[in-house]
Formats: sequence, structure tokens, C-alpha cells
Amino acid sequence: MDTRREATMQRHIEKVKRALAALGDLRPGSLSTQYNVCGSPGCRCKADPPVKHGPYYQVSYTRKGKSSTKFVKKEDLPAVRKQLKNYESMKLLMEKWIDLAMELSKCDWPKNQRNNWENLSLSSFVH
Repeated sequence: MDTRREATMQRHIEKVKRALAALGDLRPGSLSTQYNVCGSPGCRCKADPPVKHGPYYQVSYTRKGKSSTKFVKKEDLPAVRKQLKNYESMKLLMEKWIDLAMELSKCDWPKNQRNNWENLSLSSFVH
């Protein structure tokens, strides 16, 4: 691969790094809206048609193999939405960085090593 291509990939990687640094707070998960029915007889939520209680907002996520759900106050919704969006952006940027780095790493290898690497199979690593 030529040095211009390598330099271009390096510039793209630096751009991705700057974008990652500028993201701000991150929050994994998804936001949902809940409406509930209570147990009080005669409540509006038991009427026909029912007027359920809510909306209640919650973020659900899995971290280190453990699922969790947290309620979110209405006044915190804009910040939480931004954090969720930042997290998704971070994942996309990391994928882009990895793709660029893998392509760039091929530039540093002599041609014969590159071919050997590309032809490796999983069985090469299993004993």
C-alpha cells in the first residue's frame, strides 16, 4: 500500500479519536415509556376507557452480564437521551477505528507476512 493511503488512514484515525474525545457522557441501553394500572378500586385507570398512570420513563441495559432497569425523571430525559445517543455514536466510531487500524496494519507487514495472516484459520490457534 502506498504512503499516501497510509497517511490518509492515519488522518482518519486521528479524526475518529477527536470525535470520541468530544462525545461527552455515555449511557448504554434503551429508553422506554411505561403506563401503569394501579390496584385502587374506582381509580381512573380502571375506568372505561382506562386513563393509565404515567408516563414513566426507564432505561434498560445490560452491563457485565447483568441486566438492569432504572427509572428516569422527566426533567432528566434530555440529558439521558443525549447520553444514549453518545453511546451509540461511540460504538460506531470504535468500529470505524478498528476497521481503519486493521487496514493500516496490513501496510506495515511485508507482503509474504500479509498473505500468511490473511490465510490463517481458527484451527491454527487451537491446540
